[in-house]
Amino acid sequence: MLAFVSAIVYYLDMPSIIGKKQGNKTYYYLVESARVDGKPRIVSQQYLGSGEEVAARLAGTGPGEPQRCQQRSFGDLAAVWSMLEDLGVAEVIDSVVGPRRADAAASVGTYIALACANRVVAPRSKRAFEEWWATTAGPRMVRLPAGAVDHRRFWEAMDHISQTQLREIEQVIYARIVERHNIDLSGLVLDMTNFATYIDSANERAPIAQRGHAKQKRTDLRLVGLGLVVSTDGGIPLCSHAYAGDRPDVTQFGAIVDELVARWGELAGTSGDLTLVYDAGQDSTANQTLIADSPLHFVGSLPPADFPELLAVPAAKFAPVGERYPGVSAYETRVVALGAERRVIVTHSPTLHTKQVAGFAQTTTKAGRRLSELAERLARGKTRRQRPAVEAEIAHICSPRWINRVITTTLTGDTPNTLRLNWHIDTTARNTLEAEQFGKRILFTDHDHWPAVDVVAAYRSQHHVEADFRQMKDPRVVSFSPMFHWTDQKIRVHVFYSVLALTIARLMTRQAAHTGITMSVRELLDTLAHINETILLYPGERGRPRARHILTDPDPTQQRLYNLFKLDTYAPRR
Repeated sequence: MLAFVSAIVYYLDMPSIIGKKQGNKTYYYLVESARVDGKPRIVSQQYLGSGEEVAARLAGTGPGEPQRCQQRSFGDLAAVWSMLEDLGVAEVIDSVVGPRRADAAASVGTYIALACANRVVAPRSKRAFEEWWATTAGPRMVRLPAGAVDHRRFWEAMDHISQTQLREIEQVIYARIVERHNIDLSGLVLDMTNFATYIDSANERAPIAQRGHAKQKRTDLRLVGLGLVVSTDGGIPLCSHAYAGDRPDVTQFGAIVDELVARWGELAGTSGDLTLVYDAGQDSTANQTLIADSPLHFVGSLPPADFPELLAVPAAKFAPVGERYPGVSAYETRVVALGAERRVIVTHSPTLHTKQVAGFAQTTTKAGRRLSELAERLARGKTRRQRPAVEAEIAHICSPRWINRVITTTLTGDTPNTLRLNWHIDTTARNTLEAEQFGKRILFTDHDHWPAVDVVAAYRSQHHVEADFRQMKDPRVVSFSPMFHWTDQKIRVHVFYSVLALTIARLMTRQAAHTGITMSVRELLDTLAHINETILLYPGERGRPRARHILTDPDPTQQRLYNLFKLDTYAPRR
């Protein structure tokens, strides 16, 4: 039966049937062949089944319709895994950490790559990883023994990476990213934030997690700080630094600059065009001396309140910066700041001015409402508080920035039942405040020959790192949280693969944009996630179902992404 096709014989440019022997049985395939580099090669093949199955189909008595099907997510995970394999992430980690232990189900590099992929696609704890993994095409794409993705295996793998090894791994991987993806390093943006953890307050094994100023407003949780430097070319992370959550950002600037110079200082010294951008939160004389002595250029900002003479410069001395930023004007001078004379550019943006006017109006209205309520209580004689307590309440109400400049209060009386409050808004003071403060920034730089518009553009590039931090706080994809690790060492490894996950996501959107597909990270992953793998289950021999894996039909955009990220490498084969 079909014995004539048991030999592997095929003809070029036409379909042929071949048989492949596995054990004592022969299985048949429909193949197409062509010449590749001058030699005949099979370019596609379709599984037909065993001889009995083929005969049953020809006789009309084959398995017919599938009995049931299963669905697995494919496109998003496959695209991320393609990026990780292209960068050789697992191989780099294993080359630094060492070969896999004999009792390990997978190498350390494989576990970190899996953790990174999960951070991109569906962030969750290590305990929940195994359940999620079973709903994806991952078990088919990454062959692992049973029990290999148990949460304890991940913890063991993380324990094998020291802080020194982690730094070496980062250097190798990010150097490879810059080289393979041709990342433009001329524009670098630095910022810092912190993330809430779920570490018990009594845990003493994680001193990096401390209570501090929570930027996510979770004052009840311990925090881990993260400094990040990203490129203006796609917002690609290039350097990260984890630090204790109770440390002020300004104290971490030096450590980040030192690491940045260690990685890219030689390039900065030869090209001379690497510029680091940061905000006034990093300002100190020591920090500015450090950056000035490095091979990096800089664009920063100064607190306007420290330079009232610059704020008092009349609008007539401001000139438009150029067509790139309509309405934005600037005044340029030199002042002594942070220990040296600096080139300073004071800018005024009508857009920022309007937003600040609206915001200050809300603040003023709130303060006025509270002052009116206090005045009414005092007028009714219903308070028992003495004058110092009432004065303290008035001071608290007027404590928001600039309120004291525009609201005048008068408290009369000495005893609780004689206290009376009068207040009013000083319109002249408010107009003066708006003219001096609103819409203005004070920028400084060592680029003495850059046009003002280029300095403004560099400073505004901070939106790249701000967008990256927002992405890391997105609970659905590419998220830093949840993070339940309880030791410093595991937290630092978690930070590493979380930042790497952000890097992979940004590289993906950058590649897509270069082909004309402009999407956010969430939109891109959502589009890829709709490329699913369907498993059709047919009746098989001796009651065991026979499975056929196929992909859902992609729409035109999904097909372009399928080709871009080489998903055919991970697509099911028959």
